[in-house]
Amino acid sequence: MTQPTAATLKKTPLHARHRALGARMVEFGGWDMPVEYSGIVDEHMAVRTRAGLFDVSHMGEIEIAGADALQAVQHITSNDASRLAVNQIQYSALTTPQGTFVDDVLTYKLADDHFMLVVNASNIVKDFHWIAEHVKALKKDAAAVNTSSRYALIALQGPVAQDVLQPLTGIDLASMKYYWFGTGEVAGVRVTVSRTGYTGEDGFEVFVPPNAAERVWDAILHAGKGAGVIPAGLGARDTLRLEAAMRLYGNDMDETTTVVEADLGWIVGWKKESFIGSDVLKTQKAAGAPRKLVGFEMIERAIGRHGYDVYLDGARAGVVTSGTQTPYLKKAIGMAYLPSDRTAPGTEFEVDIRGRRVKAAVMPMPFYKRQK
Repeated sequence: MTQPTAATLKKTPLHARHRALGARMVEFGGWDMPVEYSGIVDEHMAVRTRAGLFDVSHMGEIEIAGADALQAVQHITSNDASRLAVNQIQYSALTTPQGTFVDDVLTYKLADDHFMLVVNASNIVKDFHWIAEHVKALKKDAAAVNTSSRYALIALQGPVAQDVLQPLTGIDLASMKYYWFGTGEVAGVRVTVSRTGYTGEDGFEVFVPPNAAERVWDAILHAGKGAGVIPAGLGARDTLRLEAAMRLYGNDMDETTTVVEADLGWIVGWKKESFIGSDVLKTQKAAGAPRKLVGFEMIERAIGRHGYDVYLDGARAGVVTSGTQTPYLKKAIGMAYLPSDRTAPGTEFEVDIRGRRVKAAVMPMPFYKRQK
């Protein structure tokens, strides 16, 4: 597979803003994205104590509509979408027949016959083909459309997010519950606002027409200036989501890991009728999965990073899927797959860091939980 060059990388509608703000840009999922502006630690701490503004326009949107849209969504996703009210959201997975991840998604119920799945940037094409093929095979009144190009997506995350965003919109943010959304205007632009995020903080994600993205971005940054809101990049987004134990597709789960192994049984609608891979997951839930994703903290001074081997009793037993030194908790934490009988909190194991075996211990997740 040829690596994308600077010329072939996709750019979000806010690309010029990132350049103007002096962001350090990196390739991510085929996109030219800001990894940091003022620095990962500074941006991470801003989100934990004030708020940060992220461009997540690289995320994809796939809409499913028709009289049988719910039936289609129920078939292709793990969670129970029949429990959603209009304007409500759930975390879910697109699953293979083996119960593994095609992707993890957010399911938005736009209307009784209209749903939107928000998918990972690097998976947009793969996901759309998968969804369209399986929806079509149902031979029902439902069709899938890749609407990713219709949306820019801006995330304001942190404890002051509501106070900063409210003066810019007529949507009553205080009454909007976590994982719900509403439509209205922000800075005079028609948008959808959801109380969602990938940081472990309170916050909002704003779906904006691409040609109005700069206007909304500028308005939020200006409104938040006095409260210390700063732009934040993918680097801080990664350290924030890891503190909150939010999984990253491609690291913590993929087409080789099941939903049960990833310890995400709560995003499975166990009582709903079958969905793709449900039989495998039900069997695994009953019998127990052979391995499980756990959180860990390094006991000795070192950082266990993605891809490092994990050892139990001197034998290789798994791999680190995510790991970093976290700016807020000031600890070296991570996630790894371990044999299920060795996943109790406090269980010690070793991480191979460039040939040196370093001690770590299983920790309950999430590592960080905000004060409500």
